[in-house]
Amino acid sequence: MLKILGKPASINVRKLLWLCDELALPYELEAWGAGHRDTHVPEFLALNPNALVPVLVDGDAVLWESNTICRYLAGRQGRDDLLPTAPLARARVEQWMDWQGGDLNNSWRYAFQSLVRHSPAHQDAAALDAGVRSWNHHMAILEGQLAQSGAFACGAEFTLADIVLGLSVNRWFMTPLQRPELPAVAAYYERLSGRPGYRMHGRNGTP
Repeated sequence: MLKILGKPASINVRKLLWLCDELALPYELEAWGAGHRDTHVPEFLALNPNALVPVLVDGDAVLWESNTICRYLAGRQGRDDLLPTAPLARARVEQWMDWQGGDLNNSWRYAFQSLVRHSPAHQDAAALDAGVRSWNHHMAILEGQLAQSGAFACGAEFTLADIVLGLSVNRWFMTPLQRPELPAVAAYYERLSGRPGYRMHGRNGTP
């Protein structure tokens, strides 16, 4: 059985839990991270030298980086509907996955630490304002894509891009900040919420 090391509150761990639900894949979740087992102990560092969750253990194979693990699991199960085999179609899915893991995630980092985690090191008003503007700017990029693509990030069909983006959309809606009206993103959020795995893991069990 697959083993996922991480905590269920982690945005990156929740990607894997939702994907496993979509794939009907059984797994064992072993709690690591803040509030659980320390990821800086030698046992964990031998699996991921970055001391970050999630880590996937599949027999003798060990993987880290959540979006890479998502690609692996979809490929392992032969799900080319989630991760196409045609080079251009696959590149389009991976393009939005990479954007989520890089540009979008970096845009919300300061604002999330300040507004949700109440980090004393993230309470500078100017930096917070810049962080909120950057986050909203990147969500507006997603708005433009969804307005063109239709139901999902890469078109009419649900793909891995929607799993990673769906977690970020939830974070944006759940953070107490001044948000612009983004109707395509709001419709996308509700569309994803029709999937049981997203309601349970993408929205942390909220309706």
